[in-house]
Amino acid sequence: MIAIIDYGAGNIFSVKNALDYLGFENKLTDKREDIVKADSIILPGVGAFPWAMNMLKLSGLIDTIKYEAKQKPFLGICLGMQLLFEKSYEFEECNGLSLIGGYVDKMNEQGLVIPHMGWNKLEYNRNCPLFEGLGDEEYVYFVHSYKAFLDDKDLYAYSSYGSKVPAVVSDGKYVYGCQFHPEKSGETGLRILKNFASLSR
Repeated sequence: MIAIIDYGAGNIFSVKNALDYLGFENKLTDKREDIVKADSIILPGVGAFPWAMNMLKLSGLIDTIKYEAKQKPFLGICLGMQLLFEKSYEFEECNGLSLIGGYVDKMNEQGLVIPHMGWNKLEYNRNCPLFEGLGDEEYVYFVHSYKAFLDDKDLYAYSSYGSKVPAVVSDGKYVYGCQFHPEKSGETGLRILKNFASLSR
């Protein structure tokens, strides 16, 4: 079973619908026991980083998330990916989950529209289980105004929008993050979700 953490941060139903379509057992939950029993975990999210971290604190799940992310496949999506990092400077300096080294800050791409919204090509930086079955011309859907700044060793794919925009990150063990929305990225996104869901099988 895949636990989709429900902490009030949106886009949870589109993720659930995608997993239902793919035939993977899943559950929307804010319960610690469900997360502990799950085979893998997804942390979705849309909105502002400080607000999301506050919602996670109020849920009482931060320690559980940090522990379980070291035991089983864990995927952060969009804001959920940004929460994986050590801190963000969105509106104010705010500590994150520190599951991957680095920080999040506002995009400042000269002459380009922010937020970065639309389809962009995935450029692979290193091999990753999430890329199984993908080709060289894969496009995914982004909606964001902030991006991650991290070590190259943790960057698995990026898109170009003025400069490199981290698209897929990982600690090289259990933790993965997608800045784009795989559940809104057509067949490519469904393949990525299927690959993630298959990691615990």
